[in-house]
Amino acid sequence: MEIVELPCEEHHQILDVHIAGSSYPPFVLSFKNLTYDVKVSTKSGFPFRWKKPNVSSGNTTKSLLRGISGEAKEGETMAILGASGSGKSTLIDALANRISKQSLKGSITLNGEVLDSDVLKVISAYVMQDDLLFPMLTVEETLMFSAEFRLPRSVSKSKKKARVQALIDQLGLRNAAKTVIGDEGHRGVSGGERRRVSIGIDIIHDPILLFLDEPTSGLDSTSAFMVVKVLQRIAESGSVVIMSIHQPSSRILGLIDLLIILSQGRTLYSGSPSNLPQFFSDFGHPIPNNENPSEFALDLIRELEGTSSGTQILFEFNKSWKASSMDDNGGDDTISNRRYTLPLKDAIAKSISRGKLVFGGNGANHSSSVPSFANPFYIELMVLSKRLLTNSRRMPAKFAVRLGTIIVTGIVLATMFWQLDDSPAGAQERLGCISISIATIFFNCITEVPTFIQERYIFMRETAYNAYRRSSYVLARSLTHIPLLFNLSVTLSLITFWTVGLAGGVPGFLFFFVTILASFWAGSSFAAFISGLIPDVFLAFVSGIAIVSYFLFLCGFLVARDRLPKYWLWFHYISLVKYPYEAILQNEFLDPTKCFVLGVQLFDQSALATLPAPVKSELLKSLGRVVGRNITSSTCLTTGKDILKQQGIVELSKWKCVWVTVAWGFFFRILFYLTLLFGSKNKRK
Repeated sequence: MEIVELPCEEHHQILDVHIAGSSYPPFVLSFKNLTYDVKVSTKSGFPFRWKKPNVSSGNTTKSLLRGISGEAKEGETMAILGASGSGKSTLIDALANRISKQSLKGSITLNGEVLDSDVLKVISAYVMQDDLLFPMLTVEETLMFSAEFRLPRSVSKSKKKARVQALIDQLGLRNAAKTVIGDEGHRGVSGGERRRVSIGIDIIHDPILLFLDEPTSGLDSTSAFMVVKVLQRIAESGSVVIMSIHQPSSRILGLIDLLIILSQGRTLYSGSPSNLPQFFSDFGHPIPNNENPSEFALDLIRELEGTSSGTQILFEFNKSWKASSMDDNGGDDTISNRRYTLPLKDAIAKSISRGKLVFGGNGANHSSSVPSFANPFYIELMVLSKRLLTNSRRMPAKFAVRLGTIIVTGIVLATMFWQLDDSPAGAQERLGCISISIATIFFNCITEVPTFIQERYIFMRETAYNAYRRSSYVLARSLTHIPLLFNLSVTLSLITFWTVGLAGGVPGFLFFFVTILASFWAGSSFAAFISGLIPDVFLAFVSGIAIVSYFLFLCGFLVARDRLPKYWLWFHYISLVKYPYEAILQNEFLDPTKCFVLGVQLFDQSALATLPAPVKSELLKSLGRVVGRNITSSTCLTTGKDILKQQGIVELSKWKCVWVTVAWGFFFRILFYLTLLFGSKNKRK
């Protein structure tokens, strides 16, 4: 890869992106007759509302795009303008291959060739409307991590840093380079700077095609202008830039090369923004002096949409006006450009040779085959782990809250169940202490759901264009979580085991700790799965809490397995609380030397508890004669094994219960991976 470097004012280096030896643009993205229809269900607001006879409800078809054509050239900035619901974002999604090919009609070609979706992911980037970033990373760190993902390991660390510094200058972020991104609870960069960082992480590898969904949304006029100015420089560096935009200022219009105005999925204008005054003058609605052409156009379109004929008259006028313009220019320049455009294979090779699509190799090696991912699996794993640890380390409050709840729960359990004895009441209290401990673990893990969902959106944006593999993220997320789970497990075990007086000594404590750690692992995996399955924070959190509650209800503590209704047994066996609960119970009650109900204690929980000791002895002798056994006050009537049988714990050994708990953790991690694999396609149907 040959990169020519030039000094800039800030004494950093930028890439020389001029096209040597070529007087024509090597890349042309063409789209023709794009049509996209969706079925809209006609449903009543109340699902059980009575329906009138002979009135059928079903699906109606709505056209979001209707025969849109055009082309965008390298070095130019195309903007798609329109009111809300006009089809701007839909057209951007169509061009970026974010709509299913079975649903989208028409053709999209780059240099006359249909793009393979895998190649498009590598040579393009898509900047979403929302700025999805890790809040506690600085601007420089955010871009550097993106460079680690998108630039291959063959590019040295120093060159990656140089690329990041050049991009910081290109984006105008030098003064904010050391500032954290920030969020609602942490002060960080401004809205305009966040937007430019979002653009930067997607163009770190210098893509050929750049799609942006309303990059100026929510920004003041100055910030919006700076963002579009950055996009103009990116286009001039040798990229095709296509964005949707809403009511640009006159200054922003001056930066745009090609403007498409949409209404209800149809093109009402396509051409240079500088031709807008002439276009509307010929239409009979001249733009007043000193008025923003884009605002005038949108206001006029809204008026036309309110009439009976709608925008049909403007649509027809645009077709005739464009045809006359082509005649004046001697024909369709689109055909001319196609004739002089380089083949796609050669154009990609040329771009790589002059520094575009940074792969770290010779352009010739990549002209026919573009790698799906810039780095191998283990590099992605290391970079992802480092980023996750860096961000979480700077947010100690989240860990402190979780640790605090574990400490408080441990103290409450220690003081409630202080040094339990081996009486019948003590045995029952052991069951309660163990079940509460296990349930607390799973409820604590559900608090991870909001964090998982926040990261899920970042993950979807980054993997949409192959920044890294989904499996790399799942494994990195799992590995970086283990130290946190380990600390929580140690804390709960140290506080509760000795103070409550659980059995087993040091070996028993170690088994108790391992079981607690396995429970945290399974609970964390379950929370990850819920967050991958349900993208809404509130719904995911409530669903997680509800399911964990059901796990507790049916684990065997409240109702023993043998007494559960048969139709609930299936839920008993999938309860995550069941297996660690049974493991710790076996650790507690399998000691053959312990007795939990002596003969004299047989009457403790009955109306006979107040009888004198001699009377109790006589009753025990009488009972022994009836059952054919010698029963005295010191006779052991209930052992630990008897308690386990009463609880229905006879199927698995304690270590098998631990391994089942660990297996549940891996099972939910696999499900988490599958939800990310199939639930983050970023495509409309």
